[in-house]
Order: sequence, then C-alpha cells, then structure tokens
Amino acid sequence: MINYSIAIMSTTPGTKKANITETKAYGVAQVNEVIDINAFAKHVASHGSVYKKGDIVGLLTIAVSCLRELMLEGKRVKLGELGDFQPRLKTEGAKTTDGFSANNIKEVNVSWKPGKAFENLRSEATFQLVPSREAQADAIDIVRNEETIQGME
Repeated sequence: MINYSIAIMSTTPGTKKANITETKAYGVAQVNEVIDINAFAKHVASHGSVYKKGDIVGLLTIAVSCLRELMLEGKRVKLGELGDFQPRLKTEGAKTTDGFSANNIKEVNVSWKPGKAFENLRSEATFQLVPSREAQADAIDIVRNEETIQGME
C-alpha cells in the first residue's frame, strides 16, 4: 500500500513562488518506513535465498562500490530487470563550445533508467490517502498545545 497526500503545486515545476500563475492538486507519495541495507538484506534472505543476511549485505556493499567505480570510468551498467545506470553531468553553460571546459562541469550524478520490473508499478499498486506531513505536524502542535493548556489548569 502506498500512502499519498494531496499538495497544491505550480503547473510549471521550478517556478518561484512569486511567479506562479497556475496551480493544480497533485498526489505526493508519503513514505511510511525507511529500510536500511541490513533490513533489505534480511528481507531478501527471507524469500528463500540460499544466502544469509550477512552475505547479501556484503554483496550489496561490493556492488555499490563497483557501480560507483564504473560510473567514474564513464561506463553504462545494465543490470537486467533492475535497469541501467550511467553517469549524468550537471553543467554550467558557456556561450560557445570553445568556452566550455571540464571546469563547467559542476556535478557528476548517476542516472537510473528503470528496467521492465520498475517501469510503471501502477497496475499493481494500491493507494491510501493520508494527511500531508505539514497537516500531520499541525495536528501534533494542536494536541501538544491543548495538553499544555490542560496541564496549566
């Protein structure tokens, strides 16, 4: 089950608040738990794997290190159903090609192109509407304020 809330946002992403002319209501996924590498490995092991949690953690740790190494070598790595990984550059533009150099490269990130197993999970997903994080925080503040007032009485 994927929890989601509804948020009002600009129809043009990246627009500064002062320049927003049109908004729409959009759904925003609300993560309900963060799974670390150990919990993920335990989950994988629970699916009938012949490998133990520690073996899976070790393999995943090595895989991350190797993937990073290959990204820094400018390679594209195809991992089947998981998808493809390749380096992606964030650059500062130059007026001409002669004016562009490696100094214009500000970040090197990794681009993930999902494999078939991750292309679109919509047909298998179920959803539940929940309050936004902001609404949840507001509700907690109201409850705390009421508790403080009651404690003073």
